Amino acid sequence: MKKIIVLSLVLFGFGFTVSAQEWQTSITKAKEIAAKEKKKIVLVFQGSDWCAPCIKLDKEIWSTKEFKALNENQFVMLKADFPRKSKNALSKEQQEQNNKLAEKYNPNGFFPYVAVLTADGKVLGNLGYEKTTPELYFKKLMKY
Repeated sequence: MKKIIVLSLVLFGFGFTVSAQEWQTSITKAKEIAAKEKKKIVLVFQGSDWCAPCIKLDKEIWSTKEFKALNENQFVMLKADFPRKSKNALSKEQQEQNNKLAEKYNPNGFFPYVAVLTADGKVLGNLGYEKTTPELYFKKLMKY
């Protein structure tokens, strides 16, 4: 019984904290967090299972300890994924939401495409994949 209580506390007590590197998948939720915490949104369009530069951007920037440390309490991270393999298919609702995001923020269909937004969704600037360090990429995001 004690194990269940401890596990519940760990899962539910700590599970509700939002870290800077927690990826949101809803623009509505991302805007709410950004407004509440006075942060900008980094919206990332990616093809996680087919786009080589997207996979590199994730591996070389987003997933690094260095970027996560720099990004702590800086941006709300929002991911719009467009996988192609059926085993990675998104729910119908999530796919529709990502399609709407693409229509508004990525009408040319570039991948990867990174847009920095205000809390109310106004575009401040954009980037793509760059062979660089997490620190330099972070500095570019911060300029917006």
